[in-house]
Amino acid sequence: MNIKQKLWMSIVTAMLGISLISSGTYSYFNDTEESMNTFATGLLDLGINKTSIIEIENLVPGDTINGHFRLTNDGTIDMKEVILHSDYEVVDKGENNKGEDLADYITVEYLHRVNGKEVVIFKKKLSEMKNESIPVLEQFPIDSDAEKFSVRFSFIDNKKSQNHFQGDYIRLQWSFEAMQRDGKPNFQ
Repeated sequence: MNIKQKLWMSIVTAMLGISLISSGTYSYFNDTEESMNTFATGLLDLGINKTSIIEIENLVPGDTINGHFRLTNDGTIDMKEVILHSDYEVVDKGENNKGEDLADYITVEYLHRVNGKEVVIFKKKLSEMKNESIPVLEQFPIDSDAEKFSVRFSFIDNKKSQNHFQGDYIRLQWSFEAMQRDGKPNFQ
């Protein structure tokens, strides 16, 4: 091949390359739409109207005292249930309790007010409630009215000397745990 043929071949190859490049960028009409999506989680927020449901002083065997409180669903999602967790500490200020637990002598009657009537949810000794999870409310939807509860504490009189409990007190901690509703497979 001589120079003229090589030059001619190079020009033809260059023109073929340019035609392929230009045909690849040639376009038809097109349109683009965008969609912005949001995934926001709900808020689980259980409210209680008191920081201290009951404070008892000068309790003697045979005494009973009542306390009242309300729970509210202040969140944005329904609650499947509300569970009560109970813990306590006995502070022994007087005589040695000889291995007896003051909480064995305190009964707790937990009541729920429904349509003006009290329904007993449970009745247990305070000592039986320690480290136990007790369901106190089921199906607590958003925007529902406050749920009203009463609790009755009684100091059991065993008809024997209970002098070793004089001056003692119990630090009771109740934690209410709300559980979210079940997830929905086809959430709408």
